[in-house]
Amino acid sequence: MLIKDSEVADIQTPTGDMRAHIFRPAAPGKYPGILMFSEIFQVTGPIRRTAAMLAGHGFIVACPEIYHELEPAGTVLAYDEEGTQRGNAHKITKEVSAYDSDARAVLAYLKSREDCTGRLGVMGICIGGHLAFRAAMNPEVLATTCFYATDIHKKSLGLGMNDNSLERAPEIKGELLMIWGRQDPHVPLEGRNLVKARLEEVGTRFTWHEVNGQHAFMRDEGHRYDPALALQCWTILLEMFHRRLGWGDLDIIADATPAESRH
Repeated sequence: MLIKDSEVADIQTPTGDMRAHIFRPAAPGKYPGILMFSEIFQVTGPIRRTAAMLAGHGFIVACPEIYHELEPAGTVLAYDEEGTQRGNAHKITKEVSAYDSDARAVLAYLKSREDCTGRLGVMGICIGGHLAFRAAMNPEVLATTCFYATDIHKKSLGLGMNDNSLERAPEIKGELLMIWGRQDPHVPLEGRNLVKARLEEVGTRFTWHEVNGQHAFMRDEGHRYDPALALQCWTILLEMFHRRLGWGDLDIIADATPAESRH
């Protein structure tokens, strides 16, 4: 379906206003909401296209700027050495509690929207996969997809590099989808096994997929992109989100303009 992708919302958080980029179907009606966390580079072109893909399948998607305390609103870091160093430095400058309060703020924002059904999910990529894992601990989150979530196994997210994500895994009550690349040096086999064992131990409802892909195989830019694997993963995650969050109200009003139509 057609989408709207030019909306921004400046959401109040305990650590200051945070800009979120909103993507939603153009057709009127109510839709489930998805909080989508980016990589360390914030809301880049590939992240926008990923959010647009979700929105085009019937979701209201909010992509927050995860380093809003550290960068001016609208900042996008480049996919180069300087951008990588800057993003990684920010990752361990921000307090873990601030990441958590950001997630709660976006979830509350989505739920408050008149065009949202109130059924909420989360998705994240790279650091965003870890942030999605933590956001899944909020009781209103019904479904979460984490792509090659970094640092969970090392407990190294945030200031002090000593997060408690694995300890808090029992708090995840919704369904969890974990997707990993076997050739990802950031999350080696022993790290993946550690995370999986913890989820098994605490009885999380989860699905686990390991594919022959590198880190960032979902990013449709750069040499690591694998379109075939990305298509497989889209099928899996959309099935879960629709099953757990529903389809929303996809009825189109009789006098809808072409811009509001589904196709």
